[in-house]
Amino acid sequence: MRNQTSRRRFVKAVVGAAAVAGGRSASAQQPGQIRGFDHVAVPMQNTEAMLTFYRALGLQMNETAGAVSVYVGADQMINFHRPARWPDPAFTLRAPAARPPCGDFCFVWDGNAESLKATLDRVGAKVEVGPAQRAGGRRRNGTSTYVRDPDGNLLEFIIY
Repeated sequence: MRNQTSRRRFVKAVVGAAAVAGGRSASAQQPGQIRGFDHVAVPMQNTEAMLTFYRALGLQMNETAGAVSVYVGADQMINFHRPARWPDPAFTLRAPAARPPCGDFCFVWDGNAESLKATLDRVGAKVEVGPAQRAGGRRRNGTSTYVRDPDGNLLEFIIY
């Protein structure tokens, strides 16, 4: 009995000390943190040209009345708001000054420089800069090539 009471007292003391040291109860969870982007959204002007361009890059899309969702990789998305949607004053969940072109996107290219060049040539994208060494979001350097989509948004393709 005495041994059981000692254990109980010891556990209570440890839990109490942890709560005091941490400034919160032992059962409280750590606060959350941002772990990445889910999607970005920008206005679109030239719908048919944009659809053709992004499909030619091999990206999957979902179209709704208000937007075209372009899926990048397994879990990222760009929503392009349709031309009738973004100027509508009732549509307030957007950057109020956003007008095409206002996007600057960097895509990770999973291939070599030759396959990127072939793809960009196939979609008719004119290279503005690159290939050039750049610091990437993955905290290391890569080789980037810059082009524009039909609305004039800047697209960077980085190869790590």
